[in-house]
Amino acid sequence: MTWFKNWFNTPYYHILYKDRDFAEAENFISLLVKDLDLKNGSKIIDLACGKGRHSLFLYKLGFDVLGLDLSEESINHNKILAEKYGASSKVSFEVHDMREPIFGKIITEKVDAVFNLFTSFGYFESLEDDEKVFQSVDGILKDSGFFVLDFLNETFVKNNLQEEHTIVKDNITFKISKRIENQHIIKDIRFTDNGQDFHFFEKVKLHTENEIEMISKKFNFERVKLFGDYQLNNFDNQISPRCITIFKRK
Repeated sequence: MTWFKNWFNTPYYHILYKDRDFAEAENFISLLVKDLDLKNGSKIIDLACGKGRHSLFLYKLGFDVLGLDLSEESINHNKILAEKYGASSKVSFEVHDMREPIFGKIITEKVDAVFNLFTSFGYFESLEDDEKVFQSVDGILKDSGFFVLDFLNETFVKNNLQEEHTIVKDNITFKISKRIENQHIIKDIRFTDNGQDFHFFEKVKLHTENEIEMISKKFNFERVKLFGDYQLNNFDNQISPRCITIFKRK
């Protein structure tokens, strides 16, 4: 089993990351949809949607949203959440591997935008698998539709690597160590719960902004904007923490 199928389906993943800054994320998404000038009612896919909070926020902004994620646990949680908020007519969730086609397999209507946010790319070992993501997005977007890829800035990561730290959540002490190996950033996550030792890891390929653009050119995409942070400041290779690329389908 690949690391992401294993790790994302455990309750510990959600414990470790439960205190993410949703205010920052919602502000980023608000700025993003305004910059893209997406009209009320536009159809958006939240690709690798996780626990669905951003999908629901897009729904609250007036969009028709489909959240896709590989984790069955997350998708089941999201469907219940959508029902709770009375949002199931305008936001839906399905289990899906982003490397597989969306058009014709999940839905048959093309969409205005696909968002892949908060480092949900670079998980795969082969370039071919990375390209399959772009191919899938290409197949589901309308002409002139937007693909937003929010990724790490490879240079910033290398220059600001925090090698070891500890986080305590729900009385569990997570010992985190990071290293860069063969152009991947690897995060080892070790902890003990109920007397049992656990070890999970995350592994993300450090694509540069140019490498991402080169992949896009194999499909029907043109890079139209490049931002460096969640306030949508211009990208600077040396100091920007993020590499947020806006592609338009030709």
